Amino acid sequence: MPPVLSFPTLPRSALPALTTAQMVEVDRLMIEEYGILLMQMMENAGRTLADLAQAWLGGEVADRPLLVLAGRGNNGGGGLAAARHLANRGADVQVFTAHPFDAFDGVPGQQLAALLAMGVSITPVEEGWELPGADLLIDALIGYGLQGDPRGATADLIRLANSHHAPILALDAPSGLDTGTGQVYRPAIRAAATLTLALPKAGLLAAGPEVVGDLFLADISVPPGLYASLGLDLAPIFRAGPLLRVTGR
Repeated sequence: MPPVLSFPTLPRSALPALTTAQMVEVDRLMIEEYGILLMQMMENAGRTLADLAQAWLGGEVADRPLLVLAGRGNNGGGGLAAARHLANRGADVQVFTAHPFDAFDGVPGQQLAALLAMGVSITPVEEGWELPGADLLIDALIGYGLQGDPRGATADLIRLANSHHAPILALDAPSGLDTGTGQVYRPAIRAAATLTLALPKAGLLAAGPEVVGDLFLADISVPPGLYASLGLDLAPIFRAGPLLRVTGR
């Protein structure tokens, strides 16, 4: 049974759903028009994901074994940021990446470098590996850029996660889910909960709780005026805090 989490709630009916193209445009406008940099958005996502993980574990992460599965893109960078925050709170964090270290660049590469400097255990996965025991898994392998079935080490990590005994928290979308159409590729993460960013993605709602689990929403500081420029009339939804639970279908 999932834990009872006391976060502010918002009904699904009060929220528009973003297409993948709209989310790409949100990211572009954040950086180019508002000067809100990718590192800032990634930090907001990672910190809020760490908050959700801590709440999921009853409010205490000190010495709790946690696994973070990270790709090399921006979604992976958010997972790496969450790993840093959880390690700073005393969690026993281990990170498994779908790519070697030299494949990480840009802002995700900076997040990786910070974790390495902290001495957090980070292992590029290889064929035949098994994941160690843990109380919680964080899926940060693939974001909204998925096209087709996951392959290689990413697919291996998805299968290992799904066969693990620990619940999975997915960042933005369960890896293997098309955020635009809701198509579930093979393999795909089966999440206990998903923390999506800014607004729900159309594919999350189409796929439903069988794949997404409980749906939460994180504030990454998107200005209301940006949504208005996309034709979305949205009141400030994060009045009660940066983490909301979305209810209903």
